[in-house]
Amino acid sequence: MREGFGPEERPLSGAPASGRRRWTAGLLAKDRPWLNGALFVLTLGSAYVVGLSWSASYLFVDRIAPDPALRAGGWMLRDPRVIGLSAAYAAALMAILLAHELGHYWTCRRNGLSATLPFFIPAPTLIGTLGAFIKIRTPISRKRVLFDVGIAGPLAGFALAVPALAAGLAWSKVVPSLPREESILFGEPLLLKLLSAFLVENPGPGHDLVLHPVAFAGWVGVLITALNLFPVGQLDGGHIAYAALGPKSRPLARFVLILFLILAAVFWAGWLIWFFLLLLLRVDHPRIADEEAPLGRGRTALAWAAFLIFVLSFIPAPVKAYNLLELIRMLGR
Repeated sequence: MREGFGPEERPLSGAPASGRRRWTAGLLAKDRPWLNGALFVLTLGSAYVVGLSWSASYLFVDRIAPDPALRAGGWMLRDPRVIGLSAAYAAALMAILLAHELGHYWTCRRNGLSATLPFFIPAPTLIGTLGAFIKIRTPISRKRVLFDVGIAGPLAGFALAVPALAAGLAWSKVVPSLPREESILFGEPLLLKLLSAFLVENPGPGHDLVLHPVAFAGWVGVLITALNLFPVGQLDGGHIAYAALGPKSRPLARFVLILFLILAAVFWAGWLIWFFLLLLLRVDHPRIADEEAPLGRGRTALAWAAFLIFVLSFIPAPVKAYNLLELIRMLGR
């Protein structure tokens, strides 16, 4: 998720803003709790609707596995157990997203910065949302404040994603392998593999792990944490890297941009979208006044903790689908 950090978000004095930027700036200029609340409810609803399908697939996987032609029909979606599991998925996912954004929000408030309440984005995606964001309206000029605001969200979201993933793994199912062409396969972060070693019986060859909806919400939370911790531009990881490394963070950001192309070519073509998105949003972090000020031992230790969280959360191929090399080979046939 992206947060605004001061003047770089606004057009230069005297430069005409586009109609879209003027509309967005006007929308965020004043607090509108009713809008934040409405978007929260709509996103909760979209997550619930998407969760119905995941919940039905989890609950009736024993029927679907031997008969791939069987789909989550109306009778499945009306099952009270499916309704309850979908509500659990939506609640867990929204709690993780809300914790992440409130981590930023309350850190801003504690440091006297003006910030909006979280704006959630409902969408019929695989997870039921496009995430959430806050807008910070006060320019940040101190490195330690920048660091605190940047790291607060990932720490808060990760703190809820881990127990959701752990609890959900304990309720997940091991089933005979599903036909690959009939199922969506998700990548496994290192954290999931470590927790599975303690909480899940080893599936062995010829078997798959079907995540409980709460575990899937935890998986989404872990993925969101990793995406936000990339040390680029105004992502949370960009704030942390700039506060910890200063100007040295700029070569790191460019390396990560190249890394997205490599990931897209070898693992998952979807990384190409992130490559262009980050190019659009700005690769280098804007400079602040006390760029050379020391960060301090405590915050430096937290920066290393954020790096460890990124390693545990990162998924080279979130969805096991075609990479760019495979797509090029297919087009060349």
